[in-house]
Amino acid sequence: MAEERSIGVLWDMDGTLVDTEPLWMAAETELVSSFGGVWTHENAMACVGKGLDDSAAIIQAAGVRLGIDEITRWLTDHVKAHLNPETMPWRAGARELLFALREAGVPTALVTMSLHDMAQHVADQLGFVGFDAIVAGDRVEHPKPHPDPYLRGAAAIGVPIGDCAAFEDSNIGLAAAIDSGACAIAVPWIVPIEPRPGFITWDTLEGRSVEDVRAAIGAHRTAEALR
Repeated sequence: MAEERSIGVLWDMDGTLVDTEPLWMAAETELVSSFGGVWTHENAMACVGKGLDDSAAIIQAAGVRLGIDEITRWLTDHVKAHLNPETMPWRAGARELLFALREAGVPTALVTMSLHDMAQHVADQLGFVGFDAIVAGDRVEHPKPHPDPYLRGAAAIGVPIGDCAAFEDSNIGLAAAIDSGACAIAVPWIVPIEPRPGFITWDTLEGRSVEDVRAAIGAHRTAEALR
């Protein structure tokens, strides 16, 4: 009997593991308003999935007279202040699937464009050690949609990228996951996901199992082998 190949799982954070997008949008609105500007729904949606430096540039264009680093620090601190063990807005099924993966010994990494201290703060609220590695926005040269964050995540857990699933909720994040060669799985939330080749969609993580993840990666391997 052939030995089962190892798999890994790479998790986006904001909007995928935890529903922080409304908190980011509220923070952006408050910051722009404090400088007399107007932050529209379209502005907020344009930032979903982007690296914080790119989002900060959009916020600057809306009239915020602060540096890029000052903006990212302000937003991060504002969102962190609203996250605690009692009120963590985990997405349905996400924490449960992550726990099941850990119990099964599957290596995992958190791949987020948020700052590292924000990612660590969220990971610390899980109640268990959820990740073998964290790849954060302030630790990569090229943010999503570049594939580099996911390639770094796979390297950090020692699993070939083609044997990894990558969970994403945004078009920008999906582009990074697809281009990296991972088994890209969309779990839509705030942003409508644009149809394109290269990924599958799960409407929710609720009820999903380790075997579902293995099956998705297996199908991805087969599809890649036939290319």
